[in-house]
Amino acid sequence: MIEKEVNPHFEDFLFDWSTKFQFLVGGYGSSKSYHVALKLILKLLSEKRTALVVREVYDTHRDSTYSLLEEIVIDLGLDHKIKCLTSPMQLRFPNGSKIIFKGMDKPTKLKSINNISIVWLEECSEIKYAGFKELLGRLRHPKLELHMLLSTNPVGEDNWSFTHFFKDDLNKRFILDDHELYEKRTIITNDTYYHHSTADDNLFLPESYIQQLDELKDYDPDLYRIARKGHFGINGIRVLPQFEEWPHEKVIDAIEAIRQPIQRVGMDFGFEDSYNAIVRMAIDHKAKILYIYWQYYKNKMTDDLTAVEISEFKESQELIIADSAEPKTIQYYKQIGFRMKGAKKFQGSRLANTKKVKRFKKIICSSNCPDVIRELKYLTYEVDKNGNIIPDEFKIDPHTFSAVWYGLDGYEVSDLKGGSISFD
Repeated sequence: MIEKEVNPHFEDFLFDWSTKFQFLVGGYGSSKSYHVALKLILKLLSEKRTALVVREVYDTHRDSTYSLLEEIVIDLGLDHKIKCLTSPMQLRFPNGSKIIFKGMDKPTKLKSINNISIVWLEECSEIKYAGFKELLGRLRHPKLELHMLLSTNPVGEDNWSFTHFFKDDLNKRFILDDHELYEKRTIITNDTYYHHSTADDNLFLPESYIQQLDELKDYDPDLYRIARKGHFGINGIRVLPQFEEWPHEKVIDAIEAIRQPIQRVGMDFGFEDSYNAIVRMAIDHKAKILYIYWQYYKNKMTDDLTAVEISEFKESQELIIADSAEPKTIQYYKQIGFRMKGAKKFQGSRLANTKKVKRFKKIICSSNCPDVIRELKYLTYEVDKNGNIIPDEFKIDPHTFSAVWYGLDGYEVSDLKGGSISFD
């Protein structure tokens, strides 16, 4: 018999193994990691299993998951039965169960493990989506039921942990409304046990800690949403808050209704890690609305192959305004019959181009442009060490944004005070 006082909100979770996936999201100090660790120990005491605990970086286990599990073992008075080994980090149980620790920064180490029936992904949002799918393949046992426990603080809605378990607008997948989870606190659906928690659910927290979290509301609303409320959202300040996604047919109808639409095409070059990105745009100059209605987005493509795939531009003789940092590439396309020129670049052009796009009252994107939506809908500014935004740097490298910049070269959105307008 083991007696242990736990937080009431986690009592059902501790003994519920009815689903393959168990997804725990919550604010700071909610005790979700503690109860996952306790649940794991109780399960391995009752059944002979091998459990794998994973973080993105292996070395972070020592002061987090391993330390927590060791603390619980000692607190339960089981340190004479459960051996906590440090080299390599491992917990061994008297019935033959064991807990092993791995990091996604050393993926080759994953290939040597077998018969894993439980995986715990701590801070799963820090692990790449490819790593999550790799771990699904490692979760296998000839007889035992398989379980994956995922715990995390909420992050941006563009993170895979949100798009996989809640909503993926890009691929039109809907699994669960996260706001329903915040209201109901626990939900079981699609072979997944969802659990939401906040600091209020941890009865062992000092009141002073909760007061500190409450104070975040006044000076850091983003962190308050994450740390105190435990809600997903957009982390940081959006670059294009006026960005909207519309059904493709609606976008085309809107463009056709413009009296004199200004048509533009922009292209950013890429190959290995970056992408060849092309966008077709239409501008309603009077209403100050930018429509993005067509995209091309591929990497690892040589220029000759790309030229074949975008041959419609050669046939239509639409002008493509491209990245002037690649003059040889532009010359190649021109020699084989494309109309292409380089966009003007100058010191400070990144910031100037960003400000130009931000001056549109609305940026409306077709649902047929998934990569534009993925990169621009939740695009946020990078920040410096003091937390101040860097106005010409972003948290991702948005290739479609560069394509928009180049395509708008020579065009100016008149600001609220009026101003010069160029249509070169």
